[in-house]
Amino acid sequence: MTRNWQYLATSKKSLQHASIPKEWILTNLPLSRELNVLTFPETCGLLTPNEIEITNTHVDVLLKKLANAEWSSVAVTTAFGKRAIVAHQVVSPTVFTHESRSEHGHVVLPSSVPFKPQTNCLTEIFIERALVRAAELDAHLKGTGTIIGPLHGLPISLKDQVSIKGIESTIGYASCVGQYAQCNAVLVDVLEALGAVLYVKTNIPQTLMATLKGSPLGVGSDVAGSIRIPSSFCGTYGFRPSTGRIPYAGSVNSLDGLETIPSILGPLSNSIHGLKMFIQGVLSQESWLRDPLVIRKSWSQELYNLVEHGGGKELCFGIMWNDGLLVPHPPIMRGLETAKNALIKAGHKVIDWKPLDHKSMLDIGLSIFRAGAAEDFAAVSAESGEPLITSMVPGKEITEIDPSMALIEAPLSAYELWQFQKKKRDLRQRHLEYWFATANQTGTGRPVDAIIAPVAPFTAVPHGKNS
Repeated sequence: MTRNWQYLATSKKSLQHASIPKEWILTNLPLSRELNVLTFPETCGLLTPNEIEITNTHVDVLLKKLANAEWSSVAVTTAFGKRAIVAHQVVSPTVFTHESRSEHGHVVLPSSVPFKPQTNCLTEIFIERALVRAAELDAHLKGTGTIIGPLHGLPISLKDQVSIKGIESTIGYASCVGQYAQCNAVLVDVLEALGAVLYVKTNIPQTLMATLKGSPLGVGSDVAGSIRIPSSFCGTYGFRPSTGRIPYAGSVNSLDGLETIPSILGPLSNSIHGLKMFIQGVLSQESWLRDPLVIRKSWSQELYNLVEHGGGKELCFGIMWNDGLLVPHPPIMRGLETAKNALIKAGHKVIDWKPLDHKSMLDIGLSIFRAGAAEDFAAVSAESGEPLITSMVPGKEITEIDPSMALIEAPLSAYELWQFQKKKRDLRQRHLEYWFATANQTGTGRPVDAIIAPVAPFTAVPHGKNS
C-alpha cells in the first residue's frame, strides 16, 4: 500500500521540531537577506561564554580537557548540542530567481523576503539520549580515573545514513520515514567503544553545521566529492579515505549494491588533528572482524611519517591546473598558485600534472552510475508516491529533467555494465603506469609524492545554484 509522501514529510518535520529542546528554539534569527551569519551562534544569546570557548576549541585540546576532567562530557555535549541547534535554525541567504540591480550594477536586496529557508542541517536530534551517555562517561572517569578510549566524551555527528539503533535514517526519502534501525552500524559501535558521544545526524550539506562549529568532528560519506567539496567550500578539513578502510556495514544508502564505485565514510573536522584522531581510533578497533569489506591494515606511524617518501623532505608535488574539460575560476587558480609558492619556499619541488583522459573517466563513471539508477530511485519513491526532485532551487518547481540529472536513463544490461567496468579497470591501469613514469621528471627517484588538484572549478555557489 502506497503511503502519502506529503503526510510523511510533514509528520517527520513535526517530530524533528519537537526533538529540539524548547529552551533552545530561537526567536531572534537573522533575516535571510543577511549574507554572513557566521558570528550569529556567539551573539544569539543561547550559549554561555564557557560554551562559546568550548565550541571554539580544536579536537586535540578538547580531548585533553575531557581526559583530565577539566571539562565534563555533559558540558561539552551541551555546548555543541546548542550550537548545532543554532546552525539548524539559521536562515540561509535568499536565492533570487531574478536579481534586481542598481545603476552601478550592485545586487539590491529587497526589504521583504518571500522565502526564508533554514539550513536544515540536521535530520535526527537526540540531545537527551546523548546527555545520558555523556553523564555515564563522566561517572566512569570520576569513579575509575581512566577514560573509555581516545575519543572519550567527544560529541560526534553522523551523516544521516549511518544507522543508530532506534533512530531513523531517511536519507532524503519520505518513503524511509518510520523505518527505525534495528541495530547500530558497525561504525557506531566502533565510535562508542572509543568513547564518543553521538548526538545528532546531519543532512546532505554536512559542513553547513561544521562551518558554524556545531560539531567538532563529524562523519560524512563520499562517492564523488560529498566530503571533499563541502569541506573546501566551508573552510573545514575533510578526508575521504581509500576504499575498505572505514567500516560501512549497517549504514544505508541509495544505489545500494553498487560495488564498482563505492560510497566511502570519512571524517570532517575544524582541525586536521580531528581527522587523524578519527582514523587512528577507528583503525585501532580492527573493524575487519565486523565488516568483511574492510581491509586488514592497522595504523602505521612509519607510513604517516612518510618513510617511503624521503621522510617528508624534498617532496615532489604535481599540480593539476585543470582537468582538460573545465578551467577553474580565478580564485581557484590563485589558491593553486599560493600552494605552489608555499611548497617551493618550504624546499619541495613542484611540477605540472597533465590530466590523462578525464573525459573517459567521467563518461565511464556516469555510465556505471546510471546502470540501475532509474530503477533504484523508482523503487524507493514508489512506496510513498513522492516525485523525483529535479532542482535544488528553494521554492521552485521544475517539470523538465535538469541536464545534471543525467543518471536517470534506461538501465544497462549486465553485459553492457561489464564493458564499462572493463574500461574502468583498464583506465586505472593506464593511470598507475602514467603516475609511475613521473619518476623521470621529479628528480627524487620517485614518482610524484602527491597530486594537488582543485576540489571544484569554482568557489561555493548560492544555495540551489549548483547546476
